[in-house]
Amino acid sequence: MLVKVFGSAVFGVEATTITVEVNIDKGIGYHLVGLPDNAIKESSYRIAAALKNNGYEFPGKKITVNLAPADLRKEGSAYDLTLAIGILAASGQIKSDEVDQYLIMGELSLDGSLQPIKGALSIAIKAKEEGFKGFFLPIQNVKEAAIVDGLEVYGVENVLQVIDFFEGRGTIEPTVINTRDEFYKTLDFPEFDFADVKGQESIKRCMEIAAAGGHNIILIGPPGSGKTMLAKRLPSILPPMTLKEALETTKIHSVAGKIKDAGLMNQRPFRSPHHTASSVSLVGGGSYPQPGEISLAHNGVLFLDELPEFKREVLEVMRQPLEDREVTISRAKFTITYPSSFMLVASMNPSPGGYFNDPDAPVSSSPAEMQRYLSKISGPLLDRIDIHIEVTPVPFEKLTETRPAESSVLIRERVTKAREIQSQRFDALDNIHYNAQMSTKQIRTYCALDETSLQLLKTAMERLNLSARAYDRILKVSRTIADLEQAETVNSNHIAEAIQYRSLDREGWLG
Repeated sequence: MLVKVFGSAVFGVEATTITVEVNIDKGIGYHLVGLPDNAIKESSYRIAAALKNNGYEFPGKKITVNLAPADLRKEGSAYDLTLAIGILAASGQIKSDEVDQYLIMGELSLDGSLQPIKGALSIAIKAKEEGFKGFFLPIQNVKEAAIVDGLEVYGVENVLQVIDFFEGRGTIEPTVINTRDEFYKTLDFPEFDFADVKGQESIKRCMEIAAAGGHNIILIGPPGSGKTMLAKRLPSILPPMTLKEALETTKIHSVAGKIKDAGLMNQRPFRSPHHTASSVSLVGGGSYPQPGEISLAHNGVLFLDELPEFKREVLEVMRQPLEDREVTISRAKFTITYPSSFMLVASMNPSPGGYFNDPDAPVSSSPAEMQRYLSKISGPLLDRIDIHIEVTPVPFEKLTETRPAESSVLIRERVTKAREIQSQRFDALDNIHYNAQMSTKQIRTYCALDETSLQLLKTAMERLNLSARAYDRILKVSRTIADLEQAETVNSNHIAEAIQYRSLDREGWLG
């Protein structure tokens, strides 16, 4: 008897429906075809034990299973439940003509209970598109899949519940989540708050500008000056995610198996990979491609602490994703694209010893050592960082101040207003939503300077020996400063402030 049941494979962040054809005939043997990996090949042992322990039999006949389309690689243990239901239906142990109306996924334990799967949200979106009546999956993943409206999503704890459902012996209530209610449960009191940071007013101002325009930023300062503390608080002042952004981000984290029991993500991600990270872990890839850190940071913040400690080739692979805001992984038979629109926040010591530029500390590194240390970061990568700011240690008087600092909630209000101005400005443009994404053409249009500002910029570039690459960055940052002040045009004050934020472009910065 031939039976068809349906599962799903995830490639990139999109799902593809897989038809599982099970044929049981006279003879003996278990034949699994359709490019399965080792985890799927081993499924027969898990299925046999799970069925036996729940009072059902694994047929001792010739079982042929085809995973169609047969030329597509299938991976992982999430097909266990699909195969088990298909075998039971083909052997007549389940008498139901409805098994092909549902999409079924889940990894089986030997006692029949289910383990969580990856990519549940992408699979649920595809199931709805293709008109399936419902989706059976492990109860641990039910919240992320139930985000999809118009699809009956059943979270099950063991294989027996699915068998009883098809046999008509028991009912399972579909999980219903009001996506909008779930999304708007935002935290107004973030875990990391700028109110905790004493002093560093100029750096907080820099962070506010970076958040308002989506600018990449690098913090340069000695150990203990507060670089990491400030970076961790940046997500708390970014504007709240839109529903579209939340769905995009949740989908990527779902594919990577990072959602656990949570539903829709309503907080911007903050990713901080260690400096020993490989280029594959950063941009994604592998024999079965998975999203990397830059995609997990989509719509959020990627923090690279101690930037020169990262391998140079690891940093170089970020150049293209920083520009295109997506990363493409090519293989012989397929190409996968992951979105990666993130804010890069980097921090570094100014020298190997860490205390260069600190008047109270002994100079422990020679100029040659410092030049070699800084040369680990290439010019093209620095070219993509709009704001460079030097962080100095906080004096004792500031540390012991009892007066509370400005909270993240207040700063976020100003940032959100500036982002709204930018959204209106770029409303007609599809791929541009904030100032950092402006191309040269838009910079000429929206950052027109008067004679005074132009003269100031010319003088600064000549006197400080600023490179040509700094010109566009200064204009973008000055446009954001103007937006924070809700000014129509960029004036000389905005240009003057933006010029200060190009430390690493000055020739002779090493002095």
